[in-house]
This record gives sequence, C-alpha cells and structure tokens, in this order.
Amino acid sequence: MRAYEIISKKRDGGSLSPEELKFFVSGFTKGEIPNYQMASLLMAIFLRGMDEEETYSLTFSMLRSGRTLDLSAIPGKKVDKHSTGGVGDKVSLVLAPAVAAAGAVVPMISGRGLGHTGGTLDKLESIPGFNTQLSIEEFKRNLSRIGVSIIGQTPELAPADAKIYALRDVTATVDSIPLIASSIMSKKLAADLNALILDVKVGRGAVFNQEELAFQLARAIIGIGSRMGKKVRALVTDMDQPLGRMVGNSLEMREAIEALRGEGPEDLMEVTIALGAQMLILVQEAKEIEDAKNRLRGVIESGEALSKFREMVEAQGGDPRVIDDYRLFPQAKLRIEVKAESSGYIASLDARKVGWAVVALGGGRKDLSSQIDYSVGIELIRKRGEETKRGENLALIYASQEEEAREAQLLVQDAYQLCEEPPPRSHLIHYLVTQDGLKSVSPQGAIPP
Repeated sequence: MRAYEIISKKRDGGSLSPEELKFFVSGFTKGEIPNYQMASLLMAIFLRGMDEEETYSLTFSMLRSGRTLDLSAIPGKKVDKHSTGGVGDKVSLVLAPAVAAAGAVVPMISGRGLGHTGGTLDKLESIPGFNTQLSIEEFKRNLSRIGVSIIGQTPELAPADAKIYALRDVTATVDSIPLIASSIMSKKLAADLNALILDVKVGRGAVFNQEELAFQLARAIIGIGSRMGKKVRALVTDMDQPLGRMVGNSLEMREAIEALRGEGPEDLMEVTIALGAQMLILVQEAKEIEDAKNRLRGVIESGEALSKFREMVEAQGGDPRVIDDYRLFPQAKLRIEVKAESSGYIASLDARKVGWAVVALGGGRKDLSSQIDYSVGIELIRKRGEETKRGENLALIYASQEEEAREAQLLVQDAYQLCEEPPPRSHLIHYLVTQDGLKSVSPQGAIPP
C-alpha cells in the first residue's frame, strides 16, 4: 500500500477502504507520511467528499491513533459540548463550569483556532500559567475532584487529529463535512463520554453559510455517535454576527468571566443556557428543558459556576487572580477607534470579516509557525439592530502594531452595514437535531426537507 495510490484514488472520486484510511492516518501520525502528502489527501477529500462509511472509518482510525480514556471510576455521567467554530464564541468557557456545577461531569477536549474562528485552548492560555496540555492522569484527577477540565489533544489522546487539525488550518481544507465530523468525534469519543451536544454554527462567520450543510454535518456526527453507542444532539445556532461584544483571546476570556458572574451579554447567555440545558437532559440531570435552564441560571446566580471555574484555573496551573483583576491578562499597546461614517441602525455585522481582522492583528494563526498574541482583539460597541450616530464609535481595536491595526480597522469598518430603519430581529437558536430528525426552535423556523 502506498500513499500516492491512496491520494490518486480519492482524487479520482474513489471510496477509500478502512484499511487504506488506517494506513494513511497511522503513517502520518508516526511521521512516515509527510505533511505534503497528507495535505494532498485532505484537499482530495475536500473536493471529492466521503460517504458515510468512509467518514466513520476515518474517525475510527483517528480515534485509534492514540489512547482512549476509561472514566468509569469517576462518579457521574460524562457529557461534553463542541462548537463547529465561530467568532466571539466563548460559550465553552462559561458552559463547562456551569454544567459541572449543575451536577454533570464535563471532560472537555478542545481545539485551537481554525482560520477566522477562535479556539477555546488559545483563549484559556491567555490566562497566565494555564496549562491545556495535562497528562491523562492529571485530567482524570481533576475530573474526579472538580468535575470539569478542559484540555487539548495530548500525544496520547487522538494525536492524529491534532496533526491533521493544524494542517487543515493552513491548507484551505477547513470547511469539509467529513473532515469536521471525524475531527470532532475522534476527540470526543476518546474521552469516554456518555453524551455530546454539538453547536453547529451557521451564517457568515461560521464554517457553513447554508443551513442544509449545517444539517448534513449534524446528521453525520449524530450518525457516528449512534454507531459508537453515544447520545448525541445538535443545536443549529446563528453566526452571522459575532457572539458577545469581545473578539480575541484575552478579551473573550474576560467576557466569559463576566458571564459567569451573571453579567454576560444576552446573546452569549441565550446560547450557553440552551446548550447546557440539552447537556443536562442527555445525562438525566434534568427531565424538562425549562427545569434544566433554571438550574443553570441558578448556579450562575449563586456563584457556584464561577467558583467551579476558579477551581479549574487553579488546578490547571493558571493564575486565579485574573478573575478579579483583568490587568493580569496580556494588555495591548494600542487602542484604535472605528467610527460610524453615517447615522442609522446596524443592519448587519459580518462575523467573518471581524474574525479575519483579529487574525490580522496576530490573534489567530496565519501559518503553522504563527505565535498567538493574546492581548489583541476587538470590542464591538454596536451590534445588529442598535442605533448609532455619525462619528460615534462602532468598535475599538486593541493592537500591538500600527500596521496590523490599520489592516484590522479597514476590515471592521467594512464589516458594518447601516440602514435607516431597525432591521428585523434575528433568532439565535434555529433548530434542534436529534436521531429522530429536526425540530424548529426559532419561532419563524420551518423544517427543511
């Protein structure tokens, strides 16, 4: 079996066998197949796609590239959440400690930023000292003691996905349903979960801009989970504009802390509570959705969720003082204003352009060797539906270099579109996807064919 033959087979539209996928994934993980050949296969998959059996086989090969956890000795049901990626999406940072405070165990294996979208690990690493690369023993110990831990793929845990994930980011192969599904599920299945909730973003700032593609991804992941005996659901949520007011690693970390204090922006809290309620339902910590939502609101209002987050930060080597003193986060050198060029209402705020503005500032990766600048980012003063006057600030850009700041300023200015009348209210939660099909959540939603 040769890598060249497998690449050419997929390039020409053939279906790869489980043995071929195992050979390629194993060889790449061990360093026997180089980056350029894996990049070629990724592009072939991106262009030609994969059927259900191939996607499952790819997932299984990536899962078996390392160890799988046995969390059976830890009391409680294990449930996780995964987002397909968005701009300003710091939901996991609020959700994980809140769900743990509500009684579930949350073993969260997360990723880094991909393209214009941010990554949970990068945000957590803006906390001085925070370690996302715990050993499996440390991970299990924290889950047993605290009930929540957030880590990345270790050399032991889904190592194939870690290498492929980084390569996809810089080879324009991010938006592929089989590659996304296999990446998500190889990580999640390695963590010995009982259940998983998926946040499938749709809109201009998401990997997918079309609802039908979002449904396809949700179905693919639910199908993989079902074959592995796991409970999986998905919410399709809006990503036309960024979630929350802050975009950028340390800025989003600060906004997540505010949310854990019960002072988060309305859109962030709506998505967080909706996803968390589904998690509690899946592991039978609540029977009704409204009861689950109230339980999550309760642990936030009481301070239990923030206390759980503080415990996690301390357990993973982070400086817990940042929770009370944001000056301990990395601080940007420059602050640039983006002003409204006319008066009116914000008709739209293009999340993708805002995301690329953060990458331009150094808050995301332009290539495999890029170093993240945790201090940079964008504060959104005005969002969709809000009124502004000519000359007022639409956004603030936090930057380290003037040239980068000017590039980001142009992107953010272009992201805002104004209109004379207030635009219709958009809905954040569109659909719930289960093994039984789709259910509309938005008041104006219609079940697609």
